[in-house]
Amino acid sequence: MPAPTDHELFSLGDVVLQHGATLRDAKLAYKTYGTLNAEKTNAIVYPTWYSGRHSDNEWLIGTDKALNPDEWFIIVPNMLGNGLSSSPSNTPPPYDRARFPNVTFYDQVECQHRLVTEQFGIETLALVTGWSMGAGQTYQWAVSHPEMVQRAAPFCGSSVTSPHNQVFLESITATLRADAAFAGGWYRDDAWPTTGLRAFARVYAGWGFSQAFYWQEEWRKLGASSLEDFLIAFWEGFWLDERDPNNLLAMAWTWCHGDVGRTPGFDGDTVAALASIRCPVLAMPAEKDLYFPPEDEQWAAQHVPRGEVRVIPGIWGHFAGGGMNPDDTAFIDQGIRDVLAMDP
Repeated sequence: MPAPTDHELFSLGDVVLQHGATLRDAKLAYKTYGTLNAEKTNAIVYPTWYSGRHSDNEWLIGTDKALNPDEWFIIVPNMLGNGLSSSPSNTPPPYDRARFPNVTFYDQVECQHRLVTEQFGIETLALVTGWSMGAGQTYQWAVSHPEMVQRAAPFCGSSVTSPHNQVFLESITATLRADAAFAGGWYRDDAWPTTGLRAFARVYAGWGFSQAFYWQEEWRKLGASSLEDFLIAFWEGFWLDERDPNNLLAMAWTWCHGDVGRTPGFDGDTVAALASIRCPVLAMPAEKDLYFPPEDEQWAAQHVPRGEVRVIPGIWGHFAGGGMNPDDTAFIDQGIRDVLAMDP
């Protein structure tokens, strides 16, 4: 599926990133759904996830959903690194391709904060929500701008990337670098490291869904006729679909180094950062998520003054948050509906 073109670009100018590099003439791609009210009090931020684009978030937006564009003004900012916002694939030298600088969750949210405040003049957000890396950005919003975020609903994600999660990220990124065609990140447009991307997909396949998902052959519900067909059509097909390897590595670095404790002022103290969150936080981990198990969110919630955890039941693992299983979608939608009804 070609990358979407129905977005707008917000010019960030020169952005000094947390690790010291200056990303010049940076751009943040975004799309909005609904209308901002006169008081500018109905805004929701719904960030994207690893390799996801704004259109990939639309399954949770609709007049029949809690994220109802007839009621809310929903802003979906694309992460730096995802190919639509400033990324290795679209940044001019000297920070193009393999030289693209490291971007933290803090950097992502600061750019989004500028979009929200400068482009729209919004001073308060009714909700921030997101899946996977979108959940990491949700936590970062609540820590970076507690005066602004009224509610937060991260699902299938975390406030800090665990060591086990880091091991997973090291394994998938190693597959790209191992392909000779990768050439240290300076691969030619006509010679992408497709062998590495296929290996990347095979490793990812063992993590995205749970063991029970495969045992019960739930992949048949996604149109696959055999396990091999699922590995090729779903997994390889997804990662070979205009997913630039340097972009994947840039986003993986952001994910791997996620930790709200690295927000300026907290000196690496994740617990203190979580304790600083003022708004109600409803975390919704998936029961069998191999990246972000419920135990991780239960640990975080005990440090958030108004933290709550609701576990998404079932066997779809991390992809319980991907909008593919109706039961999981209904659970997440109800959770968002409930948190929107909470007093900020």
